Amino acid sequence: MPINFRSSPVNEPFIFDTIGNHWNQEHTIRPKGFPLYHYLQSEKGVGKITIQGETYELNEGEGVLIAPFIRHSYSRKTEEWLTVFATFTGTIESGISKMLGNRPMIFVDKEKGAQIEVLISEIMKKYDAPPVDVMSLSIDCYRLLMKFVDGVDIHELANEPLYKRYIQPVIKEIEAHYDAELTVHKLSSEVYITPQYLSRLFNRFLGCSAYEYLTTYRITKAKEFLLTNARMEVQEIAQRVGFLDTSHFIAMFKKMTGITPLEFRKLN
Repeated sequence: MPINFRSSPVNEPFIFDTIGNHWNQEHTIRPKGFPLYHYLQSEKGVGKITIQGETYELNEGEGVLIAPFIRHSYSRKTEEWLTVFATFTGTIESGISKMLGNRPMIFVDKEKGAQIEVLISEIMKKYDAPPVDVMSLSIDCYRLLMKFVDGVDIHELANEPLYKRYIQPVIKEIEAHYDAELTVHKLSSEVYITPQYLSRLFNRFLGCSAYEYLTTYRITKAKEFLLTNARMEVQEIAQRVGFLDTSHFIAMFKKMTGITPLEFRKLN
């Protein structure tokens, strides 16, 4: 199967929402963009892609990463156009923009495109041998995102002692009790380090502070409630994801996504 969809809740820092290769690409128009970071690469043939009014060609091996909600469309220029692609989410999805320098789009040349094509092919094979190791996929997702970041070393998170000792337990605590009154001080005390050191570790490994991670995880869960519970009021969703003040929840949601919770529900 040339495409795989995420079938489980978002519990990892980075994870693929969709990923695929050998895809017979159809004409696509997105006047409001796509809600996630979206990578598209020509595998065979040539495509034409228009981003915010500017048109480009994607020759074989070339690709482009497009930021969320950036207006774009694409279509085949040759009779056959096969693509590889991936869309990115995760509990710190909003941190991707910071990692990538807040660029609306990043073009990839054939040399780097060849590396990405091999990596996506390796990832696709993992889906063919269930059960899929979600942590392994999360690291693969991070590896792929790093292809778009110049001069950044790839951390093999699963093998980092500091990550395993301090970050993993805190992430598990956030996953289990994101709806409770969690604070960075409380989270740091559970792994016997200071709040400042915990945030430095989060920034080192994940590109965000512990507070940013907690807030982003809550917003990610709010997105799930908005999409799967069409009649649930925004006030109830705010409470279910750990926000005591609905106004604060709406403000944080808009800050991280660019739209209000109700606008997100309508868009999706």
